[in-house]
Amino acid sequence: MRAVLALFVLAFLSGPTFAADEAAQSQARATVERQIEAFRKDDAATAYAQAAPAIQSMFPSPDSFIAMVRSGYKPVYRARRFSVDRIEPAGEDGMALGVSLQDEEGVDWMALYSLEKQSDGAWRINGCKLVKAPGSAA
Repeated sequence: MRAVLALFVLAFLSGPTFAADEAAQSQARATVERQIEAFRKDDAATAYAQAAPAIQSMFPSPDSFIAMVRSGYKPVYRARRFSVDRIEPAGEDGMALGVSLQDEEGVDWMALYSLEKQSDGAWRINGCKLVKAPGSAA
């Protein structure tokens, strides 16, 4: 499992990068945290607003988006706890965030979020890969 995750992270983070300053990292972190907190409150509109336009085009309403997350990303949707552990530049105008999560049943997960900087300067989420943390039972 660790090898698979390591290969995924290496592939995701390779390529041209830009210097991600502290302000950009802070904004990207806030976007992910805002979305996870919105999921915890069933605030579909706020969660949806954190998604990049490409994601929004696949799910044309906040309700369809949150329904997808509820069924396919339950550890993110109802994280008992979470922490952003790593932030890295990813390509041109991109950022990758490693997030540790614990679901409602106490199982630990790792999420790798990809974010892209929008033309207005906002950071929006354009993907999330979710795997059980190494050594997790259940």
